[in-house]
Amino acid sequence: MKKVVTFGEIMLRLATPGYQRFIQSTNLNATFGGGEANVAVSLANYGIPAQFITRLPQNDIGDWAISELRKYNVDTQAILRGGERVGIYFLETGAVARPSKVVYDRAHSSIATIQPGSINWDEVFEGAQWFHWTGITPAISQEAADVCLEAIQAANRLGITVSCDLNYRKNLWKYGKTASEVMPALVEGCDVILGNEEDAEKVFGIKPEGFDVTQTKGHVDSAAFESVCVQLKKRFPRTKKVIITLRGSINANHNTWGGCLHSDRLYESRRYDITHIVDRVGGGDSFMGGLIYGLISYPQDDQKALDFAIAASCLKHTVYGDFNLVSVKEVEGLMGGDGSGRVSR
Repeated sequence: MKKVVTFGEIMLRLATPGYQRFIQSTNLNATFGGGEANVAVSLANYGIPAQFITRLPQNDIGDWAISELRKYNVDTQAILRGGERVGIYFLETGAVARPSKVVYDRAHSSIATIQPGSINWDEVFEGAQWFHWTGITPAISQEAADVCLEAIQAANRLGITVSCDLNYRKNLWKYGKTASEVMPALVEGCDVILGNEEDAEKVFGIKPEGFDVTQTKGHVDSAAFESVCVQLKKRFPRTKKVIITLRGSINANHNTWGGCLHSDRLYESRRYDITHIVDRVGGGDSFMGGLIYGLISYPQDDQKALDFAIAASCLKHTVYGDFNLVSVKEVEGLMGGDGSGRVSR
């Protein structure tokens, strides 16, 4: 089977235990995570060869990050070594009416100073069928954006499917350019676009009428986003499929979760009621990993691909850490209606 390649930053994640606040915590749990790395781990768990490309410092923390990826059978052989440091993010998990908080410490990370021309993308893409990136990578630095564009252009030239998760993060765009200035040139090369209720509006000014993300009260109408999908496909003619994840936030521990996919028509997923969230960080990445698996495994069945992605990401909300450590069998079990949580003996 041909491989999937992802490109982006992997960070050290330092999280307060349980629901403790930063100010009261005396220790932090250390794991790793990052949008494109999270997708690679999901795909490797599903049996799809996955290769992650990044740049990490030549030190013990860089070695640690690579070791974590290898633990989950992600191909790390083309990771560049160099630069000053591994980026860090600090996480305080919210509860009920108190939202989670993320504090970034990733300035001058190794990938932020990556140089155009430093990766031979033709070599990396040998034996590849798919390339995935997110809007987080071009937000890190101009250099990271330039290298991401190199990858997209190479993938287009080689006939490789390209997907992106728009993943708008306002706190990352700090180097003098906005997402609206940088992202269009990259998204033009994408065959599959994923976003949430806000991404298309924040990056491209495209939004559904009469929708306020802060006032969902647990329900988001997928039909309202058909116009968003159509507008995105019109703006980016190469794009064949646009997918929107739909999160209804009742409180920090209780969300509804669903999605819609527009290709030849609008497909809608079932809606999950997630009442006791363990960890929602990486939820969108777990959806993307499930979607890529579904589109590769069920190429003529967009509904099944969407259903697999939603079920996979629903399960991710029960798993601590950024990585979605579930199997195809577990996802298919939930797709088939087994959400009882009974002990498997």
